[in-house]
Amino acid sequence: MSVVNINPGICGLISKIIIETEDMQEVIIKIESLCPYIMEMAKEIQEIDGFVECFAKFQDSKVYNAAQKYSKHVACPVPSGIIKGIEIACGLALPKPVKIDFE
Repeated sequence: MSVVNINPGICGLISKIIIETEDMQEVIIKIESLCPYIMEMAKEIQEIDGFVECFAKFQDSKVYNAAQKYSKHVACPVPSGIIKGIEIACGLALPKPVKIDFE
């Protein structure tokens, strides 16, 4: 299991992504978010082949296709956080914080 907590910045609409897998490939994604757009997106990405998703091109990604339909701005870090969580759940990456700082 992988749990990703995302504070997206100024909007303050925090999301919690829970990714579970039994075979380290097919994942079940559960999303708790204060953002109504992310919750709409969540309905379309509940079950995904993690290997396919993590190695997909942007235009072929189920996560990014759902984000394109529902997210209101391209800078939203939630789609990227979901894919990072899938990588961790499938054993394709180790859990290490991702950070963006502004000066």
